[in-house]
Parts: sequence; structure tokens; C-alpha cells
Amino acid sequence: MPFWAFFLSRIGYGYLNFSYVLKYVIMSNKEYKIRRMKREDLDIAIDWAAKEGWNPGKFDTDSFWETDPEGFYIGLIGDEPISCISAVAYDDSFGFVGFYIVKPEFRGKGYGYAIWKESLKHLSTQNIGLDGVVEQQENYKKSGFKFAYRNIRYVGLVKQTQKKSSNVVKLSELPFESLLSYDEKLFPSSRPQFLKHWIRQPRSLAVGTLIDKKLSGYGVIRKCRDGYKMGPLFANDKDIAEELFLSLCNFVKKGTKIYLDTPEINKEAVLLADKYNMNPMFETARMYTKNIPSIPVNKIFGVTTFELG
Repeated sequence: MPFWAFFLSRIGYGYLNFSYVLKYVIMSNKEYKIRRMKREDLDIAIDWAAKEGWNPGKFDTDSFWETDPEGFYIGLIGDEPISCISAVAYDDSFGFVGFYIVKPEFRGKGYGYAIWKESLKHLSTQNIGLDGVVEQQENYKKSGFKFAYRNIRYVGLVKQTQKKSSNVVKLSELPFESLLSYDEKLFPSSRPQFLKHWIRQPRSLAVGTLIDKKLSGYGVIRKCRDGYKMGPLFANDKDIAEELFLSLCNFVKKGTKIYLDTPEINKEAVLLADKYNMNPMFETARMYTKNIPSIPVNKIFGVTTFELG
């Protein structure tokens, strides 16, 4: 609506709130624009995630971007970025939403919902997953997301062990196809582009357990803004998971802070965190728009990442 029409409409209704009119004029001169991110814009989103206390990895960017460069959005007023979101398509059947952030001073004004609606156009055919923070879960339900289970973030300090296992090998020593085949059974979609970068991050370790020459679990530990985070930690049983957990702990110095995001419904994962004196500090709800994927959550001891699933 042109300003003059808006102004007259206010007079016609018998009132005129000058502060509201002033706000309208300012907003009209600074149009809110949403566009796909450029590669450097993703660094802004990761910085904002760190400020929210989500503790992203220091070298996550390449893994995220190469998975789907078309799936990242940024909202601007003038030249100022004020909102962001990712809506990553792994394939035509599955996608994941993350990085849904509006700068604090711009919240409650509709900017978040606008970029939310725009981003979901990119996932028109997919079953969409997300890890929703507590305060947003009811809003996600209104958008068609259904609760699957809670993920709990645990934090603790590394207590190194000299215990070594001949079954644990670096993933770089294995054919990538064997890793991809194992991962496909524990994630809703095949994700080769993501994994190729994820297991090769600087300041990280990616290992797997071989039982009878077959991959029976794998895990990754990587440097984050604060300490190190394990994810994924996938294993056929609790003993293999613990073996991998200890191998990853040995990668960092004793006393280093580590994080592990566990599905609450995997009781063995929760017990593993408890055994090594890790404390719950944060929770999300894993939610989906369509059917809950039929993957064996009892083999998921650590979620890969809250941003991309």
C-alpha cells in the first residue's frame, strides 16, 4: 500500500498513531528481502548459531554447503542480514531444516515466518526433518511437523583410557562405499556428499569398528567453538558404541570438554553418557512432516548434527 493511502486510511478510521506511521515509513524504505545464500553468507549463520549457544563445529561449513548449495537462505533489510535458515535437500524424498535464526532485535515482527515459508518451497516433495528447540516446538506442530522423540545434549570432560582395540580403524583406511552403505541404514537418506567432507574435517577423527571384516559402527569427533563434539556415533550394540566412544576420547587431551547428542529413546545411549559422567544440558525434539523414518534408533548413540540431521 502506498504511504499516502495508508495515511488516509488511518484518518478515515478516526485515529492516527504517529509512532506507528513513522515505523511504517521507515520499514517501507527498507524492504525485507530473502535470497539464497552465497558461500560466505553461511559463515554468518554459523556465527549466529554460536551466539545462540548451539556450539557449531569450527569446520562444518564445507560439509553443510556441499550437501546442497541451493538450500540456504538469508533475509536482509537493506544490506543488513537479519535472518537465516537452511532447508537442505538430501534427495527428492528427504530434507532437513536448521539454522532457523532471527537476530534478537528483529524477532516477533514476522521476518522469521517469511523466510521459513520461502525456504520450505525448496523441499516441496520431501519428508522434512528438524531438531526443534523447546520454545518453538508448538509452532512447528502448527506447520505440520510431528514429534518423533527427544534428543538430549550431554556435556562432560574427557577421561582418557589406555585401552586400545584392534577392531577400531580410521575410516580413511576403509572403502568409502562401505561407510556409505552402513550410514544409509541409520539415516533417512543417502548422503555421500555430506559424508565425504564430514569425515575429513581438520582437527577431527573419524573411526570405525570392524567385526568379521564388516563395518559394525563408526564415529566422528570434531573441534567446535567450545570443546569437541561427537557425531555421529552409530553402532550395532552398546559395546561397540563404548569402544568407539573411548577411541574418540583418546583423540583429545584429558580434561577437554566433549559433547554428545543422544536420542532419549535409546536407553543404552543415555546409560553410556551417564557412565562417563556426562550431564544433560540442552534438548531438542526430532520432528518430521510425514512418516517417522523406519531407522533403528537403538543403533544411534550420537546424532550427527542438529543443523543437518
